[in-house]
Amino acid sequence: MSHIPHLINGERVAGNGRSAPVYNPSTGDSTSAVGLADRTTMQLAIDAAKAAFPAWRNTPPAKRAQIMFRFKQLLEQNENEIAALISAEHGKTIEDAVGELKRGIENVEFACAAPEILKGEYSRNVGPNIDAWTDLQPIGVVAGITPFNFPAMVPLWMYPLAIVCGNCFILKPSERDPSSTLFIAELAQQAGLPKGVLNVVNGDKDAVDALIEAPEVKALSFVGSTPIAEYIYSEGTKRGKRVQALGGAKNHAVLMPDADLDNAVSALMGAAYGSCGERCMAISVAVCVGDQIADALVEKIVPQIQALKIGAGTSCGLDMGPLVTAAARDKVKGYIDAGVAQGAKLVVDGRDLVVAGNENGYFVGGTLFDKVTPEMTIYTDEIFGPVLCIVRVGSLEEAMALINDHEYGNGTCIFTRDGEAARLFCDEIEVGMVGVNVPLPVPVSYHSFGGWKRSLFGDLHAYGPDGVRFYTRKKAITQRWPARKSHEAAQFAFPSNG
Repeated sequence: MSHIPHLINGERVAGNGRSAPVYNPSTGDSTSAVGLADRTTMQLAIDAAKAAFPAWRNTPPAKRAQIMFRFKQLLEQNENEIAALISAEHGKTIEDAVGELKRGIENVEFACAAPEILKGEYSRNVGPNIDAWTDLQPIGVVAGITPFNFPAMVPLWMYPLAIVCGNCFILKPSERDPSSTLFIAELAQQAGLPKGVLNVVNGDKDAVDALIEAPEVKALSFVGSTPIAEYIYSEGTKRGKRVQALGGAKNHAVLMPDADLDNAVSALMGAAYGSCGERCMAISVAVCVGDQIADALVEKIVPQIQALKIGAGTSCGLDMGPLVTAAARDKVKGYIDAGVAQGAKLVVDGRDLVVAGNENGYFVGGTLFDKVTPEMTIYTDEIFGPVLCIVRVGSLEEAMALINDHEYGNGTCIFTRDGEAARLFCDEIEVGMVGVNVPLPVPVSYHSFGGWKRSLFGDLHAYGPDGVRFYTRKKAITQRWPARKSHEAAQFAFPSNG
């Protein structure tokens, strides 16, 4: 069995002590083991990043950008191998893995604009012979803790931008599917990153706590579940760190009576069942305004759910692969059991799916509930599986109240031809990312990603302009060169331009 190492100071470092198995979710087989770093190993990475920082922060942004250009090219050249690694350990389809990588590459492209995004501001003659400007300066050693569901994309939300801003980075990826993350980091080394600028340390809670407690680590980025996001935010900020912690979601799609139903059904199929529902932007609730649109939705979507092509993610031409672990599979099945027990109407049941040739894989078929009510756990909780719930309401206002009352506020969308309804929805909905006839309104790389309420802890969203703000500190400089041989008397009034 192969062992997946850490990447510290530009070198592969074997784990010592504890390790965890890594599985192929399509077969249930353990394929490798990953070391779980202790505090000594994590300190090696912190020391390497700290040592690399002085030279890296003084490297011109244009030279940092040149490395990102080469990194982007290497990612594109190795697309097939990266997608295969993702699929083998996560379970998502090859096509989905390629899509994930491409969205990650978009963030590398944004990072290539380092000379532009780090220019700062300049004002001449703000006072007599006085000029003022602002610098965007790096923070120092920063870290990212990333989830299993996007082992390529989410790390690429973080470290390319952090690095071009002049910081040195420690990445703690998910221990469930670490191989693609390590491979991509080594491509960044090939692109020309100096040793210590990017380090990858595998681990579990011990590794996370080491990053939280280390005084050398100045900022933490996290994507994962809400309880852990809240823990990292609380523990990090009380130690004076800058923290952005993105948590869970329960994303609603509102279907108005005038919706283009055929296109809405196609959109819901991909948004609810793509990646087996293991996306923080997955649509898990369809809120139908009126029984007529709800009945029509059920009639059209049931045959498509039943026709989903499900199998080993490493095979091509599939719609859906397995869930990431046996525990995830069992958890999703438990939610389906609870939905039945609490009185929801189970229209399509995916619990008994068996994939021929992959009988030991972690599969759950596409599942649909109708007549779900807000007190049911399948409505309140983030299931993170291929389960879509239909809630019936009488008006757009009722639909919006339902969404605004939920503890999460990550993403939502509305399907309608009515511009007035769409505008009201966009203005009044208390959610961070909103789509109009767009089911997964994930912002492009030059905007920023993040939810509201208990979907985000911290003031700044991920990547894009907010990412630049998060990974830099603004310094305001005011400079004066008095004329030679001039002398001015002391002024005791507070200076102003008045």
